[in-house]
Amino acid sequence: MIHDKYYTLKEKQEALLERKNEVNTEFYNGIYERYIFPALTRHHVPIHWRFDLNQKTNPNFQERLGVNAAFNPGALYFEGKYYLVVRMEGLDRKSIFALAVSDNGIDTFRFIDAPLVWDDNDATETNMYDMRLVHHEDGFIYGIYCSESKDKDAPVMDTSSATAQAGLVRTKDLKTWERLPNVETPSPQQRNVVLHPEFIDGKYAFYTRPQDGFISTGTGGGIAFGLTDTIEQPVIREEKVIHERRYHTIYEVKNGQGPAPIKTDKGWIHIAHGVRNTAAGLRYVLYTLATDLDDPTKVIATPGGHFIAPYDGERVGDVSNVIFCNGAVVNEKNEVFIYYASSDTRIHVATTTIDKLVDYTFNTPADPFRSLDNAKQRKNLIERNEALLNK
Repeated sequence: MIHDKYYTLKEKQEALLERKNEVNTEFYNGIYERYIFPALTRHHVPIHWRFDLNQKTNPNFQERLGVNAAFNPGALYFEGKYYLVVRMEGLDRKSIFALAVSDNGIDTFRFIDAPLVWDDNDATETNMYDMRLVHHEDGFIYGIYCSESKDKDAPVMDTSSATAQAGLVRTKDLKTWERLPNVETPSPQQRNVVLHPEFIDGKYAFYTRPQDGFISTGTGGGIAFGLTDTIEQPVIREEKVIHERRYHTIYEVKNGQGPAPIKTDKGWIHIAHGVRNTAAGLRYVLYTLATDLDDPTKVIATPGGHFIAPYDGERVGDVSNVIFCNGAVVNEKNEVFIYYASSDTRIHVATTTIDKLVDYTFNTPADPFRSLDNAKQRKNLIERNEALLNK
C-alpha cells in the first residue's frame, strides 16, 4: 500500500515540473539570455527515486536515498528532444548519472527511466561525474566522464587523495550503454576530457587536460589535443597543449574544455572553464575560444574576459562562486542551448544563436594582458562612442 504522503508530495512536485521558465529581463548583454529559474534541481528528482513508497516498510515516509544536488550535465539534442545526463549527487557524496529530457530545452525537464548503469570493468572506480556527450560521425553517442579512484600510492591514513582518469561509454539509443576502457594518456591524471565530434586524419581526437595531481595541474595544465587510432582501446601517445594557463587572467590556475566544440562557418567554437584564485577560494567562470576548421589545434580567436560567471543567487551553493559547463547543444534552427551549473548545486540554461556566438567569439577584443593596455583599449572604445554620440 502506497503511503498517503506520496500523493501530497507528488502534487507539489508536478507544479514544479510543469512550471514555465521566463527570460530574466534584468540581465542583458546581447550575447545570450539567462532565465529566472534553474532548468533543473534536486527537487526535480522523482519521489520514488528517493523514498520507499511502501507504507509497511516506511510507515513514517522517511527519505531513504536522498539527493544533495543535480548539476554538471552532459547535453544532447536527439530526435527532436533535449537530453541531459545529469550528475546526481546523493547524500553519501557519490555521484551517479541520470537522464532528463525536455521538449523545448528550457523548462519541463523530467528525469526518465532509472540512473544509468553499465558493465563494471574497473573495480577501483569509486566516483564518476561530469559526463560530456558527443554524437560522433561514426554513429555512436559517446559519454566521456571523470572516473575517480583512491590514490593507491597514498599512505594508509590518507583517505582523501585520489586519482582521476577519463572513463568512456557509448550508446546509440541512450538506453543501453557499453563501457569501454579508460582513455590512456601520457599524463598521471586527467580531467575534462572531451571527444571531438569528427575524425581527424582518420583518427579519433580528444581534448584533454594534463595534470600531475587530482586538484593541482602542476607541470601540466591547459587545454590539450591528442589522437588515438581506435576508440575500443583509446591510447593517446602525445598531448599538445593548445590553450595554456596564463598569469593574472580568468584561467591563471586551471582551464579545461567544457562540452564538445560547436562547428560554425568561421571555426570551431569552444566553451571552456577558467579558474583563478581569490581570497574566498577558487572562482570558476566560462570563456570561449575558436580553433581552425581544418586544424583544431590552431587557436584563431580568443575574446577577452569571461563569457558566463556566477550571477546573484548562482554564487551560493555547495561549492560557491562556481560556474561549470559540460553540455551545450545546437538545434536545427541554429539555436544554442548552454547548460551550466552554478556552485555545484543546480542546472541553468542560457540561450543564444550560432550567429551571436560567432559575433561574440570573433569580434570581442582579446585580453591585452596588462592593466595599462586594458585601459587604453577601453579608452579607445569610449572615444569612438563619444564621436558617434556627439554627431
